[in-house]
Amino acid sequence: MRILIVTWRDLAHEAAGGAEVYTEKVAAHWARAGIDVTVFAAAVPGAAAEEVVDGYRVVRAGGRFTVYRAARRWWRRQGRFEGFDLVIDMINTVPFRAHRWITEVPTVAFAHQTCEDIWKYNAPKGAAALGRYVLEPRWLRAYRGLPTMAVSASTRDALRDFGIADVTVVPEGIDPPELVSLPAKEQRPTIVWCARHVPYKRPMDLIEAATRLQVTIPDLQVWMIGGGPLLAEVRAAAPAGIEVLGRVSEEEKLDRMARAHVHVATSLREGWGLVVSEAAALGTPTVAYDVPGLRDSTYAAGGQVVPPAPDALVAWLPSALRAAMAHPISPVAYGGAHPWEFVAAQVLSVALTKAGLDAPTGPMLSVVRNAA
Repeated sequence: MRILIVTWRDLAHEAAGGAEVYTEKVAAHWARAGIDVTVFAAAVPGAAAEEVVDGYRVVRAGGRFTVYRAARRWWRRQGRFEGFDLVIDMINTVPFRAHRWITEVPTVAFAHQTCEDIWKYNAPKGAAALGRYVLEPRWLRAYRGLPTMAVSASTRDALRDFGIADVTVVPEGIDPPELVSLPAKEQRPTIVWCARHVPYKRPMDLIEAATRLQVTIPDLQVWMIGGGPLLAEVRAAAPAGIEVLGRVSEEEKLDRMARAHVHVATSLREGWGLVVSEAAALGTPTVAYDVPGLRDSTYAAGGQVVPPAPDALVAWLPSALRAAMAHPISPVAYGGAHPWEFVAAQVLSVALTKAGLDAPTGPMLSVVRNAA
């Protein structure tokens, strides 16, 4: 069996995030099970135009806004002759609408999240309004009638609001944290935040809330992990006691997440919120904004959602910190998510069923049967 995944970026991209991790993990598990997988994504400076990563092939061409044209050209000149059985179209703001130009092979769409109110954080006012109220609805209308997968009930509901009725929720995955043993929690009340410093992740909301909390919790300690274009601005605004660490190693990230008492998530919306699952798997509960995606992962991990505003963080975090310090939680198995092997099998099972194809033979077959 041969599967093509079209997506606007892969893990080699500097802005790769949870969606790209998901694609990589699923593709790698499929490849290990004997499926021939190709991922088509935008070119990345310094990365090969074609290479094998974790057993699957990556083809790169085009840029942020030209990858869609490049994908069509590659399909016309090469891809359609390679004998693919299935195409997975990853929807990321500007979609490929692959089913319109790939007519020889069944296509199933996959969405992590819709953009909607994120537009106002990523574009000037006029362009944001055009994107949210004209372009995104027009782009997504093209998927009406096409079988689609989504990583959360929130994303499913958002897609249905755009008229995409045939949506199946598939699970999110996580690797168990690679720590030999969990470190002890900090002596001081400690909050950890882990995301890219970009406008829609709203890092300044935590800066505001933590600054106010320091009045009543003078020994409060806050760690903010992640890179991004707002990093310098957030660092400049952070008072003593709030460490804006930037990008750190995976080992340091996991260590700090495990030592913190509460993880805080302030995004405007997510597909799922993988960092919530990571924190829970390390025994750190989350206080998250009650927004699409984050509510799904936070409920699954046993955390707390609050209204999306700094005032709510100021109101809820003191009690959350006290509870976590007095009665630390045990690590939640897979943080409320699932092992990647199961996720890969579930995605394959749903995709094949929706495309009207038979299950593959080989190592993945029994797993697919169990996931179905």
